[in-house]
Parts: sequence; C-alpha cells; structure tokens
Amino acid sequence: MTDTDAGAGAPTETPGDAQADQPGIRILAQFIRDLSFENPRAPESLRGGDQPQIELGVEMNARSREDGFFEVDLKLSAKAVRADGPVFVVELLYGGVFQIAGVAAEDMEPVLLIECPRYLFPFARKIIADVSSDGGYPPFMLDPIDFAGVYAARKAQEQQVGHA
Repeated sequence: MTDTDAGAGAPTETPGDAQADQPGIRILAQFIRDLSFENPRAPESLRGGDQPQIELGVEMNARSREDGFFEVDLKLSAKAVRADGPVFVVELLYGGVFQIAGVAAEDMEPVLLIECPRYLFPFARKIIADVSSDGGYPPFMLDPIDFAGVYAARKAQEQQVGHA
C-alpha cells in the first residue's frame, strides 16, 4: 500500500464542502395522513367477472413549515367500476417532510411538486397494492406517474383560468 501526494497547489476539499453548493433533497419523515378503502359490493364483487374500468386521480400539494422544512402531500385515488357498479374505491393521502437545500426560490415549486412526489410514489403505490389485496382483489399496482406532466397540466390550467 502506498501513499500518494495530491501535488503542490491542489485544492483541499472535504466532502461536505463539495455538497454545500449542490441541490439536495432529504426525506425526514413519511406518513399516511388519510387512507380509505371501500368494498361496497363484497363478497359478490370478489367472484370476478369482466375487467373493471379504473378511474385514477392524482393531486400534489406542498407547503413550507415554520422550522424551514417542507410538507408535501400526494393524493392518489382509484375507483374500479364494472358495468354492474363499483368494485372498489381507494383514496390515499400520503405525506412527507423534506429538507431541501441549494435550490433557488424560483425553482422550489417544481422541486416540491415534481421531485418530492417521485420520492413518495413507490411507498404510496405499495400501500394501495396492499390494501386492495387485503380487500380480496389482486394487488392494484399503479403505473408510474409522470409528475412533470401532471405539474405542467396544472400550470396550463391555472394560466387558462387566469386569462378567462
């Protein structure tokens, strides 16, 4: 084993110094704020039948806290319906507390409403899969969500409302 010299005049930098200027997102806490699963026609609806139609809703909200951290909520709702009526309805409001560093104020909204929900989504997806399975159905696995697309659609809708 040999020691190497970085060379005269080489900058000395600690790992913390390099990261101080870089953007960073840290999840401090995750939690279920609200969870609802309705199985209105059980056990008849558990017998199978034609494939249900799924209606999916996605909402994201964020707010700053007095302690300098940010709370982000991801609301997912899914309703499975067959021709003869509803199969199940699940609604989940899943939250997280985030520490965000190195992000300019004008870039904070997209970080909170695109990047933070991306961190929360896999956990929320698992909860919905588990609760639908516990309700007697095959696990309902949500497809990945394009949070940037949802954010862009929301901004476009806000602009249309503002111009109307």
